[in-house]
Amino acid sequence: MASSPAGQEQRIEARIWQELQRATRDRHHEWRTPVLASLGPEQQVDARTVVLRRVDIEGKVFEIYTDLRSAKVAAFRKHPRGLLHCWSKRLRWQLRIAVEVSVHDAGPYVEELWDQIKATAAAKDYLSPRAPGTLLSAGPGSSTEVAQPHCFCLLKASFIEMDWLALGREGHERARLSVDGWQWLVP
Repeated sequence: MASSPAGQEQRIEARIWQELQRATRDRHHEWRTPVLASLGPEQQVDARTVVLRRVDIEGKVFEIYTDLRSAKVAAFRKHPRGLLHCWSKRLRWQLRIAVEVSVHDAGPYVEELWDQIKATAAAKDYLSPRAPGTLLSAGPGSSTEVAQPHCFCLLKASFIEMDWLALGREGHERARLSVDGWQWLVP
């Protein structure tokens, strides 16, 4: 017996969110490092690879760590809309996820995350006295200066909608998923 379209949609949506959450725990999952695009101060599009740290399925929120001084923080404070792009060769799926990004640089949750990071090698990324992208006068590792306090912050990217594309030998499938529901699209 064939499944109903609504049943198929629910299974696909559940699988998408499971894969996104799995990517935060599996260092080899292709969606662990999506591309995050933003609109820069001069209205130019900017994109960079980020690490997906946590996915709250119920709240539909993605968490990403960054340096408070990075250009993307200023960009999202001015224009909070962004786009996450994920590609999985294994699944043969592409996701384009429209998000509303908020910057969190203080508070108990941010400090709790920092407490987990500060004893790791990653801490140095948030303790540099220079902002990301600053020109170095000497090569990498030439500075032993440390910033005080840390420059760690959290980006919370809240789901608006996603465009799902599945490539298949028998034909491709595409759909838009939003808070209002599911719409099938021409691939």
